[in-house]
Amino acid sequence: MAPILVAKNLSKSYQMGEIRVDALKDVDFEIYKGEFIVILGPSGSGKSTLLNMIGGMDQVSAGELYYKGNPLHTADLKKLTLFRRHTVGFVFQFYNLMPNLNTYENISLATEIAEDPLSIETVLEEVGLSDRAQHFPSQLSGGQQQRVALARAIAKNPDILLCDEPTGALDFQTSIQVLKLLKRFCENYEKTVIIITHNAGIAKMAHRVFYIKDGQLTHIDHNENPVPPEAVSW
Repeated sequence: MAPILVAKNLSKSYQMGEIRVDALKDVDFEIYKGEFIVILGPSGSGKSTLLNMIGGMDQVSAGELYYKGNPLHTADLKKLTLFRRHTVGFVFQFYNLMPNLNTYENISLATEIAEDPLSIETVLEEVGLSDRAQHFPSQLSGGQQQRVALARAIAKNPDILLCDEPTGALDFQTSIQVLKLLKRFCENYEKTVIIITHNAGIAKMAHRVFYIKDGQLTHIDHNENPVPPEAVSW
């Protein structure tokens, strides 16, 4: 099976006055359809930079990045926008919901621009929020808001779901619920899920773990028997 994402000597640098900051240096990897990937590293290691480039939110400084054989490293801003719109779903630590829209309307923002969206009703049922469809964010708990954000990303039916510390602002029990939903989306829809985190416990449920340190991919671990979300140690 051919990989859906390929990186070759992928690098990202920023110029801050006279100082050049190398946020990512010569990263190589292949990622396949249906994989559950965790990118693990401390704050400032470059994992968010890597996620931003995979998601088409940041342009490559050097190296190559391909999605299904199509080069993202040479794509202009318009092509990257279309890539994000049709291919990628995003889940962030903070929910980024529109406060003046209810749950259903927040999710519909994503489905209206998607090429092949899932049913909003079906997704709401999967995340356990069918009875909160008409509630506004201010009427929801933090965990419920994160599930709305997750439903919004899933409803696009993206090939790749990118998650930036999706449990970082949640308590233990709510974190487990969110991780179960992510795992279910990966398995039931054969989608690629990539999570960045500094929590080593979450890494145990991944098919593969990418370790990032000082902007470099130091090694990759394979989990032959990933643990279920409820078995994650914190």
